[in-house]
Amino acid sequence: MADVITGIRIVCALGLIACPPFSVLFYILYLIGGVSDVLDGIAARRFGKETKYGAQLDTAADTVFTVVVIVKTLPKVSLPAWVIVWIACIAVIKAVNIVGGFVIRKHFAAEHTVPNKVCGVLLFALPLCIGFLPGRAVTLLTVLTCAVAAFAAIHEWYCILAGKEIS
Repeated sequence: MADVITGIRIVCALGLIACPPFSVLFYILYLIGGVSDVLDGIAARRFGKETKYGAQLDTAADTVFTVVVIVKTLPKVSLPAWVIVWIACIAVIKAVNIVGGFVIRKHFAAEHTVPNKVCGVLLFALPLCIGFLPGRAVTLLTVLTCAVAAFAAIHEWYCILAGKEIS
């Protein structure tokens, strides 16, 4: 059941590709994808179905969903160039974490650290706020999200190198 819920996030991400950013359909698919991210873990724990495959599928679904949302929304938001560069640097660190985690641990899975969870909440809230906040507030929220994401990515890499499994 949990893997099916995770699969919904991938389907929503694919649907987002065809939607205009910030349209009603975009927000519907975005919210369904976000809810599926919360529910898949709850379902896996509740029914005792936590698996290595499920964790890897969750990481893949999160990555696909996040990349699609960033690619669809970033061009529609006016941000300073240095923020765009910062976002790219965070993406590189996250990619290194995924590959490094696989090399070190022999499986793909993102660490469910507290900083990553806080980052996830901020990342999820950001597209919801973009259509309703003035440009300066969007930039400030993006900078806050980048600061948390950078810390979370570096902390995740530390956990991978230190051999700390966090779930």
